[in-house]
Amino acid sequence: MASASKPAKKFEVLVLNPIAQLGLQRLPAERYEVVKESRSPDVILVRSQDMHGMKFGAALKAVGRAGAGVNNIPVAELSKLGVPVFNAPGANANAVKELVVAGLLIAARNLAPALEFVRHLDAKEKDLEKKVEAGKKAYAGFELPGHTLGVIGLGKIGSLVADAAIRLGMHVLGYDPEITVDAAWSLPAQVRKANSIEEVLKASDFVTLHVPLSDKTRNLLSAKSLKHMQRGAVLLNFSRDGVVEDAAVLKAIEAKQLRCYVTDFPTAGLAGKAGVVALPHLGASTREAEDNCAIMVVDQVTEYLAHGSMVNAVNFPDTQMPRESPYRLAIANANVPNMLARISQAMGDRGINIHNMLNKSRREMAYTLVDVDSPVPEAALEELRAISGVLAVRYLPAEA
Repeated sequence: MASASKPAKKFEVLVLNPIAQLGLQRLPAERYEVVKESRSPDVILVRSQDMHGMKFGAALKAVGRAGAGVNNIPVAELSKLGVPVFNAPGANANAVKELVVAGLLIAARNLAPALEFVRHLDAKEKDLEKKVEAGKKAYAGFELPGHTLGVIGLGKIGSLVADAAIRLGMHVLGYDPEITVDAAWSLPAQVRKANSIEEVLKASDFVTLHVPLSDKTRNLLSAKSLKHMQRGAVLLNFSRDGVVEDAAVLKAIEAKQLRCYVTDFPTAGLAGKAGVVALPHLGASTREAEDNCAIMVVDQVTEYLAHGSMVNAVNFPDTQMPRESPYRLAIANANVPNMLARISQAMGDRGINIHNMLNKSRREMAYTLVDVDSPVPEAALEELRAISGVLAVRYLPAEA
């Protein structure tokens, strides 16, 4: 019986945005071809380009996002095709943390309006120094120690922000109903736990958001929730623009409920508005963060292509199994009853002995790695692909 094993071909990697060379260099030239245009790539690497509306060819095996957020990627559509979407959570965390600390200082010390004041001074005026001394009184601020920072979202970035704030002498109140065990372990012991967003808003002088954008978090801070904030508090958003309702923020600033809104997302509704400090999406814009994101996501994609390992795929469960055979199958399938039995039956009917198997599920998606004792013929792969609920089947002989 003929084996499905074929001479290894190059994987075509379509790059939609500039990706750090330190990451792309981890794609061996003998196995990968990096291109800027392709109708049917094996892999797509992306940063911020909007992929909604793109047509995906049958060859597509993986999408890698060199960053954390994936709202620019049609994850649900790719899931139906059995295509994992990898991201790089935490790779840009230090860069974002540093920008949040900068935002705290910008707000506390009135740096944005102070800089505008200096920018409009006439350097030729003889009494320049007097004007500086007289004008600076309008920009007196306050120091951070003793003030309370509320952190909504305690993942990698939120935890680093909390730690930095504590080191600056601030009190920190945190809220995250979906905090992971790893995140909880990394959280500084001094962080006080809040039981609701309202509790954070009521008790904090500063509130910083670190949550992904989803249907659940869209307009998380609205007119209703902003009313709970302390009068004169500062809101910082280095998460996603959609988690804050712009119109509600502007009304809160006008009513002096909010002292200042510092955001990394200068939307049309916010640009140039009084009380708003808007940065041009600088959160991950450091050389180090771009390198870290590119390296992390490229390594995850190449490991998936070679061995079927799933690490940091936003739509599939983390799945890793040491190889115990040169012949491996990687099967993406719907999380439905009897799937493993049908997969096992199909291989058993072909006389293919299963050496080891691992199945993991995540909500409606499941993923199965199977090591077998003999080569797998193409006909057997087609039978597996024909099973109702199977989304994609990849054969990964060791030489691949």
